[in-house]
Amino acid sequence: MGSEGTAGRRMRTLRAELALKTLAADLDPRERLRRVLEQVLVFTGATLAVVYSPEEGGDQLTLTESAGVPRALYGLRDVYSVSGTGPAAEVHRSGQARWLTPEDIGRCADARRMPAGDFSLALLPLRGGGCLAAVSDGPDGFGPDDRACLELFAESVTCPPPGVADTGELPGSSFTLDMDSGRVQVDDEMLGLFGIDTGEFDGRVETLLARTVPEDLPSVMSVVEADHMSIGDRELEFRILQPSGEPRWLRLRGHLQPAGEGHPVRLVGTVTDASQLRPGVSDVTRIQRLAAALATAGTVRDVSRAVVAALRGPLRADRIALAELESDRLVVTVLDPPEPEAWPELWRTEWRSEWPDAPVRAMPTLATALREGRATIWPAGASLEPALAEVGPGGLAVLPLPAGGRMAGACLVGWDSPHDFGPDERALLTAVAGLAGQALMRAHAFDAEHELIGMLQRALLPRRLPALPGAVAVARYLPTTAGLELGGDWYDVIPLPDNHVALVIGDVQGHSAGAATLMGQMRTALRAYAAEGHPPDVVVSHANRLLVDMESDLFATCCYVDVDMEQGTAWFVRAGHLPPLLRHPDGSTEITESEGGPPLGVVTQADYPMSPLRLQPGTVVALTTDGLVESADVDIEDGLARIAGELSAADPAHLGLVADALLAEANRSDDVALLLVRYDGMAMLPLRESWTVWRVPEAVRHARRFTRRTLRSWGVPEETDTVLLVVSELVTNALVHTDGQVRLDLTLSNHRLRVAVADSSPRTPVKPTSIGWEATGGRGILLVEAMSDTWGTLPVSGGKQVWADIVLEHSPADAQT
Repeated sequence: MGSEGTAGRRMRTLRAELALKTLAADLDPRERLRRVLEQVLVFTGATLAVVYSPEEGGDQLTLTESAGVPRALYGLRDVYSVSGTGPAAEVHRSGQARWLTPEDIGRCADARRMPAGDFSLALLPLRGGGCLAAVSDGPDGFGPDDRACLELFAESVTCPPPGVADTGELPGSSFTLDMDSGRVQVDDEMLGLFGIDTGEFDGRVETLLARTVPEDLPSVMSVVEADHMSIGDRELEFRILQPSGEPRWLRLRGHLQPAGEGHPVRLVGTVTDASQLRPGVSDVTRIQRLAAALATAGTVRDVSRAVVAALRGPLRADRIALAELESDRLVVTVLDPPEPEAWPELWRTEWRSEWPDAPVRAMPTLATALREGRATIWPAGASLEPALAEVGPGGLAVLPLPAGGRMAGACLVGWDSPHDFGPDERALLTAVAGLAGQALMRAHAFDAEHELIGMLQRALLPRRLPALPGAVAVARYLPTTAGLELGGDWYDVIPLPDNHVALVIGDVQGHSAGAATLMGQMRTALRAYAAEGHPPDVVVSHANRLLVDMESDLFATCCYVDVDMEQGTAWFVRAGHLPPLLRHPDGSTEITESEGGPPLGVVTQADYPMSPLRLQPGTVVALTTDGLVESADVDIEDGLARIAGELSAADPAHLGLVADALLAEANRSDDVALLLVRYDGMAMLPLRESWTVWRVPEAVRHARRFTRRTLRSWGVPEETDTVLLVVSELVTNALVHTDGQVRLDLTLSNHRLRVAVADSSPRTPVKPTSIGWEATGGRGILLVEAMSDTWGTLPVSGGKQVWADIVLEHSPADAQT
């Protein structure tokens, strides 16, 4: 394996060397540097690459060129002091590379100006001084092969000569505009940019504006009209039409100077040729790439991710949401960023907390855009309903997604800081909306086929997970996308008496209707055996014998965990299945080790040893099937290690997001079931006492005396008569109608007192339909029903337990523990 990894790294390095050799020797220095940085992004997986070079005779490292996402996203500066303590300065002085992990970055002096989140930073010295900086968002940072390529590119970097500006700006021409008269003073170089001869210019700003592309004219007018500006700096990119008819991008930077005594308000600034400063990928190229990505997008989630990738970078948006329109509701398929805190509070409180599901009528602005089928752009400060205003306080674009004469959905693009919408952005938004709508309809049809399979599968799974005392549970199921086949993966959460909970996950062999049917039978059997009160090893052994007796050609694997919510302990049994994964409160993870038994249905007499678990408040228990951790390219051990690493980095406060993140890279060639349970501990522990009732003439009196003494110790004097009557009837019924041992259990939890009597007879007591006046018995169950709030029976290891709940008027003060 080691030799293969070395060969792979060597092959990537050879490809990087070949790419460098293809750069033309006569390239402009700045263009060559830009292309080298673009290759850094391609060969190392970096999201940003930056070169800093020292000023000649100065004490500063200045940004010379960058490629990738905006460097402001990572808090990188334009200038660093050579004598400073920052990593860039240290690499420049020492000539030694540094590979900074997220923890190292957090200890830097600039940590407070860097955004929260995990990213790695590589800094490598350059031959002529300065350094190459690269940023990676990957969970493991830069691996050995990435580092080898970065070292190769650092050796090939040649900074442009000092005569070329180091800030990424080309030398510009200057102008001065009198805002009152509209007269402008310009130099010959600026006239050349506009394609105007010196002798033909009349000094009027309107002459320059006449060369502006009509779509860009409103943006330019907002700068050159005093009423639309406040004192300070302004920057704008716009297009002009050259004499040849081709457009040219120009960048205007201006500073509005206030009026002084005898001086009008003036706009002073520069205009530069921005054609070379704009991104190398045109909007046409972006649309072509998006069309190619959408052509291979099979699911709605794939389409949504492609749209986000096409818009997030070019628009530098802070958040993007894409939603399907289902009847009169919007169901969001992708939120970017996915954290709930990044989205309006209304989305989290009134709608679902993980993926907003809202009626269109709740957002009139969005409803109007969908009805008219026209993209709408709202600038900063626009009056919008709260559900939309918080999405884009600095600007909001609402894009209906048309397809086949109807609306397939909508896309929301929002900015936090005030954003000026240029004509190129509007064109990009419109083109993306049309492509996304068509792709969304195709993907929806594809998803509908798999949803049919998933619906049949989910009909055999729990419709919803129960509320647990002292814990939160989240489950996910993904059917395979490899053909329309039913799978046999299942999960279950079974509440048990005495605040116990059974967690079950399993997998039936194969993908067929038979596997799905057997899955439903095994889930029902395990639930029934668990309800009888058996320990985990007995529950799984019974299920194994049942499957053997069914004489099926299929077998099943299973992991069964019995958790005591009061004590924070658990016992689990494995039948050929993966072990539970634990994420401890400190973030560490553990793949539990245990001795397991064979799969269900293979051996008639099989042993299933139990293994203990200790759960602290905040511990997350993860149960999954092999589809999440194993594939043709990944071994189970590596897959379990990957899941453990992702669990360690996740925030257990949002289990739904954790589950979605774990399934993001799931192997869709097999079904996947995932069950996550966060144990929080019970805030209020119930009080319990038990009494073994001996078959003696005074048995009922002894039971009443035990009950009275227990209630007095718990501080429950008011309802004593009612409780004693229920105890008398239940104990009497057990002694008269059954043989063997009888046990009385009293449980006090908050305002509810449970009286339970267990015996060895499985026969459930029958409530009589009518009783004559001369009858001497048969009224016991009627009295229990009349005096208690609810009653029932439970099977208990070959016998039964008859219980009755009595709600107290006042909760005893000493019941809080």
